[in-house]
Amino acid sequence: MPSPDLDRFSSRRSTVYGQRGVVATSQPLAAQAGLSVLEDGGNAFDAAVATAAALNVVEPTSTGLGGDVFAAYRTADGEVGAMRSSGPAPQEATIDAVREAVAGADDTAPEDVEMPFTGPHTVTVPGTARGWEATVERFGRVSLAEALQPAIRYATEGYPVSERIASAWEHGEDLFEDDHARGTYLFDGEAPSVGQTVHLPALGESLRRVAEAGADVVYEGEIGEAIAREVQDHGGFLTTEDLAAFEPEFVEPVLSTYGDVEVFELPPNNQGLIALEALNIAAEVGAGDHPIDSPESVHYLVEATKRAFHDGHRYITDPEFENHPPLASQSWAEKRAADIDETASDDVTFGVPGANAEDADTVLLCVADDAGNVVSFINSRFAGFGSGLVAGDTGIALQNRGASFSLDPDHPNSLAPGKRPFHTLIPALARLGADDWAAFGVMGGYMQPQGHVQVLSNLVDHDLPLQAALDRPRWRYREDGTLAVEPHFDSQTAAKLVRKGHDVRVLTGEYFGGAQLVRNDGGTLSAATEPRKDGNAVGY
Repeated sequence: MPSPDLDRFSSRRSTVYGQRGVVATSQPLAAQAGLSVLEDGGNAFDAAVATAAALNVVEPTSTGLGGDVFAAYRTADGEVGAMRSSGPAPQEATIDAVREAVAGADDTAPEDVEMPFTGPHTVTVPGTARGWEATVERFGRVSLAEALQPAIRYATEGYPVSERIASAWEHGEDLFEDDHARGTYLFDGEAPSVGQTVHLPALGESLRRVAEAGADVVYEGEIGEAIAREVQDHGGFLTTEDLAAFEPEFVEPVLSTYGDVEVFELPPNNQGLIALEALNIAAEVGAGDHPIDSPESVHYLVEATKRAFHDGHRYITDPEFENHPPLASQSWAEKRAADIDETASDDVTFGVPGANAEDADTVLLCVADDAGNVVSFINSRFAGFGSGLVAGDTGIALQNRGASFSLDPDHPNSLAPGKRPFHTLIPALARLGADDWAAFGVMGGYMQPQGHVQVLSNLVDHDLPLQAALDRPRWRYREDGTLAVEPHFDSQTAAKLVRKGHDVRVLTGEYFGGAQLVRNDGGTLSAATEPRKDGNAVGY
């Protein structure tokens, strides 16, 4: 099979409609897994878990049992809520302990050590298994075992690797160093090629154990023991006690409005408040009053986003450790919009040093059913295959979400025992009308909140169909102060943005997110998927 050429695609997609259920995600086999559970009597929550589990197998470059999971949902009986299944740092992982451990391994002075991006000290408690279990037990119709069957089948019987995933898999050749990892995810030392049939029997066996014994096998059983042992064998601090203490949380989402639309985002420890603040500032300066292709529209949306990032990255952290100001309030937006004019600001710093999160990527799936359930579900390992560690013979690659911590005690997200790291992941809901609900998200590190801003502006300000709202060329404000645009972004608009003072650069499509979107408009179900991924939107 030829290597993938990720810049050649020009396929046309339409919004997908269904009567009983719809699923949208970044890999067609995973979308089909969710649809099969709907067809067999499950609801949107069961299908979300089935799709997420399948993505662990067919898109292992982005997600896994060794990561975390978040959800935003609206149930058939009208409950609007969110789940946060995000694990903390180990109890023994103090700043001084990590400095000493890394210094000893790298022959560096402890005071010069920075938080690694991969390795054992980036592994936080994985929230996935208990998040899946809590989702089906609280809202589903089928058992966790039933929801996991498609994923188990893909892992044991095999599946052909799709193009973008084959490309992403190549980074495992450099990342994976020991036999557990290389033996699980590389084949004769190499990543699979496009169309190659892959079997992941060790991961399939772990999924089977979870199906039979429940999530406790990951936290209090033999899989948990393998996870803790793998991290400790590489010099890390994660223990079985850290795993056993973990429980997912059901939390109240944060609500704001954009135009006549209600938008629901998760509260910290993730970026949801950044998206809401940016939308509020954009509304304050009238960004949506300008034509969709105009430099004025892009300019004001970008300026709103800059300020929201500046604030969010300085205040958002684990809420059990720090409070934050009212970033999603109208009064805050009015204050932050006051200095926006027709030229680009050059004094709004974005991001904080050492956050390591700008270009992380993961998976998102959205599901709606005919009962009225809509759910946006994110399952993540942070950056690709994560830490580089695979737990023993479990096939489970462990996340590197702890890389978002800093070893500077004055950093907004300084490391502390039992503290959850800053998360980029933001599943979201929008109430577009009295009986019109959408679940959506846009993956890709710091692209996520600005992706929310652009997709919602397309839907609300310009009344685009779902798929058209995802297909539009995107921009992305970068940590280095540049404004990135896609190659097919309008050149005249880009030139006028330069005249407004923006430092415009062209980047390839993979930097601009992985969006998924489903909608239930008075019983009419529809779905759209990201054209920059291998994914699919399906319905029945």
